[in-house]
Amino acid sequence: MQVWLGRNGERFGPYTEDEVRQWLRDGTCGPDELGWHDGMTDWRPLGELFPGERPAAVPPGAVPPPPPPPPFLGVTDEAAPEYAGFWLRFGAWVIDYIVITVPSTFIAMAMGFQHAITTLFQQMETNQAAAMSAYLDEVRPISYIVLLIGFAYYVLCESSKWQGTLGKLAVGIRVTDTSGQRLTLGRAAGRNLIRLANAVPFLSVFLPMVFYVTAAFSERKQGIHDMLAGTYVLTGRADARVASAPRSGTSGTFDA
Repeated sequence: MQVWLGRNGERFGPYTEDEVRQWLRDGTCGPDELGWHDGMTDWRPLGELFPGERPAAVPPGAVPPPPPPPPFLGVTDEAAPEYAGFWLRFGAWVIDYIVITVPSTFIAMAMGFQHAITTLFQQMETNQAAAMSAYLDEVRPISYIVLLIGFAYYVLCESSKWQGTLGKLAVGIRVTDTSGQRLTLGRAAGRNLIRLANAVPFLSVFLPMVFYVTAAFSERKQGIHDMLAGTYVLTGRADARVASAPRSGTSGTFDA
């Protein structure tokens, strides 16, 4: 296992697990210093990553040897995965909107959406209130089916081995839990329940905005749906072979 170390706001490594354990035992590294390895999304104290490693006790009266020089040789130039920002998530949302709209349109037409529109315009000439009421009754089942299609699309894609929808894959981002792992089906469903707000006409625009606006200001670019479900949206695809320590970005975030 390759481990990155953090000191004074800089990132060093990678080093082998054995090296880090030895540095903890001889006091080169302290248990409060930060470490990261592949599969994590946040830095953690080395004492938490390697709880059994502590400096050896010095016998009473003995003079401890001076610690060896720090093994930190410099910061690498490798790109590090970050929390996905506004434009990446917006681009993913646009692609996913198109992907969902195409089959949803065919299904809506097959369920009589065209007939509902035609009838609405015909009846508007005589009784507008009755025409609108009849239209809403006719399209309500269609709306529920289209809603469920979108919900299932997001849940199944984000809990898959690709960890993202087609839009996310296209722009190179993925959804993870707080440990950097693939979402379970239940966690993905919980994250996307906010999309069911589209079933409520008045809230279909305003409620999602309330949930997503926090992503532009939160430290890890999380919307409320991410916070409640314990998820992150990170740059990089799930099949990436090499991963580096995450660092927070500065751009905003959108629904994705």
